[in-house]
Amino acid sequence: MTRPEQELDILEKISLILGEGLELNEVFQHAMSVLVDQMGIKRASLTLWDDATEQMRIIAGVGLSPEEMAKGRYALGEGITGQVMKSSEPRVIADISQDQDFLNRTGREKLINENDKRPISFICVPVKGETGVAGTISVDIPYTDEMSLAADARLLTIIAGSFSQTIRLHQIVKVETDQLIEQNERLRDNLGKRYHFDNIIGSSPAMEEVLATVSQVATSRATALLLGETGVGKEMIAKAIHYNSPRKDKPLIRVNCGALSPQLLESELFGHVKGAFTGAVKDKTGRFEAADGGSIFLDEIGTMDPQLQVKLLRVLQEREFERVGDHHSVKVDVRVIAATNLDLEEAVRSGDFREDLYYRLNVVTINIPPLRNRREDIPRLIDFFLDRFNKENSRNLHRMSREILNTLLRYPWPGNVRELENCVERAVVLSSSDEFTDELLPLQIRMFAQQVRGTGSSESLETTAGRLAEQAIREYEMNEGQIYEIVVNQVERALITEALEHTGGVKTRAADFLGINRNTLNKKVKDLGIEADG
Repeated sequence: MTRPEQELDILEKISLILGEGLELNEVFQHAMSVLVDQMGIKRASLTLWDDATEQMRIIAGVGLSPEEMAKGRYALGEGITGQVMKSSEPRVIADISQDQDFLNRTGREKLINENDKRPISFICVPVKGETGVAGTISVDIPYTDEMSLAADARLLTIIAGSFSQTIRLHQIVKVETDQLIEQNERLRDNLGKRYHFDNIIGSSPAMEEVLATVSQVATSRATALLLGETGVGKEMIAKAIHYNSPRKDKPLIRVNCGALSPQLLESELFGHVKGAFTGAVKDKTGRFEAADGGSIFLDEIGTMDPQLQVKLLRVLQEREFERVGDHHSVKVDVRVIAATNLDLEEAVRSGDFREDLYYRLNVVTINIPPLRNRREDIPRLIDFFLDRFNKENSRNLHRMSREILNTLLRYPWPGNVRELENCVERAVVLSSSDEFTDELLPLQIRMFAQQVRGTGSSESLETTAGRLAEQAIREYEMNEGQIYEIVVNQVERALITEALEHTGGVKTRAADFLGINRNTLNKKVKDLGIEADG
């Protein structure tokens, strides 16, 4: 057999092995056994980068004992293996006994071929990942000549390219498995207690309205649509709906629709069958199927591709779907909770979101107010986060001046509850005493406080309201019995007008901004004679 024929035969056999869907170490050992038979390699190892230890480690090997594999750990840039990982360039060593970069980390007893005294050559090539080098494949092979060694290196580079896709698929499967295991652990810890309505911090009128709606919708199987800015707590509300429902003992599966490409998202949601596309080495269960009997939380639903919107509509209407590459329908009983920070009505008008899907999702809409519209909840949220992060970090930060609290109450919180949580965590981690000082606040909040002090606009809303009341009594003294209605109508008119101007005249956004029901806003606009575009 000529060299080209031999290489084609090797590549064909390895491609079949990669499609077997075995565990990664088994796939590697089977593939390398082909090279042992046809090329006479002595050893082979597959190393992958471990984020936890920030090292490369051997995860599969041929001709290596478990003890030798355990020794195969390399820092980035360390030895030949670490250099290949860092540079993304292959290295070919004709004689490892003469190369000072060769660390012999696994403890090879012989660095020459004991039968014919030929030197042992070492070839190490990178295995590419999605964002860079994921690891390396290396082999020991008896030295013949430079031309043969170069040809062996080219062949191993091609094999490493084939392994890249296999490694990515195994990593995706591992992530999916880890997520499902984590979900089961959360269920065993009785998350229903954590997400009981009494444990959700929110006594403001806006949040009381949200929780009242959540308590009603939780006991049903109705689809829920959660609307609100980033960081307002849409996922927490979704969990409250699930864990207070009859489905609480079944899975709650979360999918971020904006984090995956349309092709990956389709496979993630509905699964696929073996051979459905390149890299589909075995059947995969989709998230809808995994959530059967429970709930699925579709975050960032507004970013979903139009073709996938059609398939989702079918699931909502027929309670069935087909895996990618399959023609058999799969029946599921899944409660859908969707969330977005986008204006879906505007997306429908612009043609970016299907109108029929919008109405299917919009069975029960829950508008979660931004933190700036529920400032009454900020002190309780601060106390909750302080208790939590003090415990986690063994700190005792609890003394906060009235001035700092007023700053936190006035700050607009563009990142909402999530930003407040990060602010408190940062303060606890950086604290060295029990006093909450200005220096513990993030830079943007300190700058906001300085700006407010610099402009002299330190008068509180409470003081302004007092002055308004005094002025109203003086001006409308002759309208006894009507003063309340006159003043409240004027304040409502001014407030709604300002909110409409702030939100570009879009009433749905203005209602969310003010933290009131959209129907209430529409009635006020009509009754007060406010001009609004839509």
